[in-house]
Amino acid sequence: MSQRTYNKMWADAHLELSRLLTEELPAEPLHPEKDRVVFFQRVAMFYVRYIQIFRQLETVYDLLVHPQKRRVIRAILDGVIGRLLELKNEMVEKEFSEYHYMDDVLHDLKLRPADLEIPIPCYFVTECSRELKERKTMLTEILKLVQVSERPQPPLLKKMSPEVAIKIIQVAERARQGRLRAKLNEESRNMNRMYRTKEPEPADIELAALCIQKVWRGHVERKKTKIARDEEMIFLGMAMDPRHQVPCPAEIKAQANESCTRIKQQEHEEDFQKSILAVRKQLRDVESHDMSEKMKDQIREWFIECRDATGSFPDYPNDEDGGSALIFAEKNPQQLMEEIAEKEKEDSNNRPKVKEEKREKGKKEKGKAEEEEEAGLKMLPSAFLSDLEVENKTFVDFWQTRDECTNFNQRHEVELIKEDKRKVMEAELRVQVDEQMRQELAEWKLAVDKDKGGKTKANAKKKKGSKSGKRKKKEKDLTADRTLESLCQELVELGLLKKANNVHLQDYLGDFSYLGTTLRQYDIEPMPSLSDVRQVISLYAILPLGSQVVHEKAPLIKAILLTGPTGVGKKMLVHAICHETGATLFDLSPLNTAGKYPGKNGLAMMLHIVFKVARLLQPSVILIEDAEKMFYKKVPKEEKELDPKRLKKDLPKFLKMIKGEDRVLIVGTTRDPHSSDIKSLCKMYSKIILIPRPDYGSRYILWKQLIKKHSGEVTKSLDLSSLAKISDGYTPGHMVQVIQSVVTKRRILQQANKPLTAAEFVAPLAKIDPVFQEEEEALKNWYAKTPLGKKRIKAATGREEEDEAPVKGKDKKKKGKK
Repeated sequence: MSQRTYNKMWADAHLELSRLLTEELPAEPLHPEKDRVVFFQRVAMFYVRYIQIFRQLETVYDLLVHPQKRRVIRAILDGVIGRLLELKNEMVEKEFSEYHYMDDVLHDLKLRPADLEIPIPCYFVTECSRELKERKTMLTEILKLVQVSERPQPPLLKKMSPEVAIKIIQVAERARQGRLRAKLNEESRNMNRMYRTKEPEPADIELAALCIQKVWRGHVERKKTKIARDEEMIFLGMAMDPRHQVPCPAEIKAQANESCTRIKQQEHEEDFQKSILAVRKQLRDVESHDMSEKMKDQIREWFIECRDATGSFPDYPNDEDGGSALIFAEKNPQQLMEEIAEKEKEDSNNRPKVKEEKREKGKKEKGKAEEEEEAGLKMLPSAFLSDLEVENKTFVDFWQTRDECTNFNQRHEVELIKEDKRKVMEAELRVQVDEQMRQELAEWKLAVDKDKGGKTKANAKKKKGSKSGKRKKKEKDLTADRTLESLCQELVELGLLKKANNVHLQDYLGDFSYLGTTLRQYDIEPMPSLSDVRQVISLYAILPLGSQVVHEKAPLIKAILLTGPTGVGKKMLVHAICHETGATLFDLSPLNTAGKYPGKNGLAMMLHIVFKVARLLQPSVILIEDAEKMFYKKVPKEEKELDPKRLKKDLPKFLKMIKGEDRVLIVGTTRDPHSSDIKSLCKMYSKIILIPRPDYGSRYILWKQLIKKHSGEVTKSLDLSSLAKISDGYTPGHMVQVIQSVVTKRRILQQANKPLTAAEFVAPLAKIDPVFQEEEEALKNWYAKTPLGKKRIKAATGREEEDEAPVKGKDKKKKGKK
C-alpha cells in the first residue's frame, strides 16, 4: 500500500478514537449503573473498539515512513495500549474472572473472532535491535567460555555379568548369520529366474498387452475422476485452489514493497537525526543569545511591574516551582505574588496538621467511595485518557489539515524540528538566566534597601527538600565493584541466566471460544480456550513489558502464576514472552537454585545479583518452575535435602521493591498447586491464570498445524475430525510426542505413495495417559479457593452482602464479651 493509504488509515483511527473519547469523557458525568451485566457490556464494547484502533495504528506505525508522524503515532499507541489494560482490569474487577467471552459483542459490531486478536507491536523488538544484539552476543560469548571451561565427563562404565555379555554376543552373531542367509537366498532366487526364462508365445504376448492396457486405462480414468472431483469441490467452495496455496506474484511484490518501506524508514530516521543535530547547532549559534537577552528583558520588566504594583521587589520563584516559567504565564504580577506567598505559607505550616488533614480527607474520600459503590458501578479513573485527548487534539489541529502535496517522499520537516528544539533550548537557557537574574535581583534589592538599612532575604539559598517527606533507605549495592559482564558470567555458569527459545506467541495455537456467552446465560461457567490464554498473556505480560510508558502508568502486575496440567504449554508461554519483548530470562526455580549460594548471606547475594542484572538488562522475566514447591504445606522426604522453601521469605521482599520503572516480571508455573499453601501462593502472585486442556476446535487446529510443522502432509485420507474427537483430554505436549513418533524421516519419504491416516496416530496416543476429568475438576476447585475465584462464586450466588453482615455481628459480640 502507498503512504497515502496509511495516512488515511491513521485519520480513520483518529476519527474512531475521537468518538470513543466523547463517549468516555462526556460533558456531564454518567450516572452509576446498577445492573452489572449492562455495565460489563458497555466496558466490553469499549474494549473491542480500542482493539480495532490498536490494530490500525500498529499497522500504520509499522509501515509509515515519515519520522515525525511515527513519533506522534507512537505516543497515541502507548495511550491506546494503556487504556486497553485499564479496561481489562475494569472487566476483571467487575466480572471477577480473568477470561471474558465477547462473541455477542463481535456479532453486534459485525467483526470476526480474528479481529479480537491482540497484535504484538513489531517496535518492541525492532527499536531495541542494537541493545538486543549486544545482549545476545554477550550471552553467546559467555556460553562459549562456559562450554570450553567445562571438561567433558568420562562415559560411565556399567558393570556387566558374563551371562549378559554372552547373550549380547549371541544376538549379534545370530543377526550376522541371518543377514548372510538372506543374501544367499536372494542370489539363489535370481539364478532360478534366469534358468526359468523362456521365449514368450504369441498368446502370452496378447495377454500381457491386455493386462497393461487394463492397468493403464484404469489409472487414466481414476486420474480424470480425481481431477473432476477436485474441480467440483473448488467450484462449490469446499476446497482451496492449489494456485492460491502458493504465494501469488501480487503477494510477493507486496512483501518486497514492505521490505523497501522498512529500508526507507531507516534512511529517513538517519536523515532526521542528522537534521536534529544540525538544527540544534544552528539555533545555538544564531538564536541563543537573542533568546536569553529577550528572557532577561521580560524578567526585568516583571521586576519593575511588581515594584510599581506592590511597592517592593518580588521574591524570585524557586526552580522546583518552575523558576522564571511562572513569570511568562498569563497572570498579573499581583496574582503571581499572591501565589508565591501562599506557597510559602503552606511550606511553613506544621506537617502533623497536614497529615491530620490528609487522614480526614482520606476518610471522607473512603466514605464517598462507599456511597458511590452502593449507588452503582462507575468506571475507575484513567491515567491515559487525558494523554489520548491531548494527542488526538494535536492530530486534529495540526496533522489532519496539513497540506503535504510537496512532501511526496514523506521526509521530515525542518520547521517542526526548529519549533521543538526552540522549546528545549529555552528550557536549558532558562536555568542559566534564572541564576543570573537572581543575582541581579539581589543587587537591585541591596541598592534600593541601603537607605532603609534592611536586610535582604537570601532567596537564592532556600532550603531544598522542604516538601520532601521521609527519606527512603536505599538498597545496599553488594556488588558495586563488579561489572555487568562479570555478574552475567557468574549467573550463566550457575545456570540462573538462560537463553530464551525463539518462540512466537502465535505458535501457541488455539481456537476461539464461540459459546462462552451462551453458556454463561444458562449459568454454566465455560472453560477458557487456548485463544483466551494467548490473549491474557499478551495483555498481562507482553504489552506492559514492551513499552516503558505503559508499564509505568498501567495497573502494575509484578508476578503471574500459570497453572495447568502437564503439556499445556506453560514453559512455551514464558519463552514466547521473552522472545516477543526481547526480555532476558532468569531461572529461580527451586530445583535450579538447590545447592547454589548456600547460607543466608549466599541467598541474599543471589537474589541481589539476579534483580540487579534484571534491572540493568530490562525487560526481564524471572521464571519459577514448579512454584508450588516454594510454598509446600509439607516438604516430601526425597526433597528435604534440596530445601525448596529457601526463597519463601526473601523473594516476596524483593518483589515489593519492583516499581513501575522496573520492567521485571516474575512468572511461576505449577501443575500441582494443591500441595502448596494457597494463602502465601496468592500473596506472591497477583494474577493466577488457569490453562485448561484444549477443546475440540483447538485440538483440530493443533493436529493440522503440528503435523505440517513436522513435514507431514495433510490429505483427504487423514481424518482430522476423528483424530480431534478421540484425542479429548490430551494436551498439546502429548500431541507433539505422538506426531514425533509417527512422522519419522522414513515415513515422510513414504507419503507420496502411502499418505498419512488417522489410524497411525491412535496406537501411540493410547499408550499415553490423558488428563482425566477428575484432574481438571480438582484444578477448577482449587482455583475457586483463590481470591478471584471466591469473588466469582459470591457474585454468582448473590451472597456478597449476606456474608458481610454475620461477620460484623460476630465482631461486635466478641468485643462485648471482652
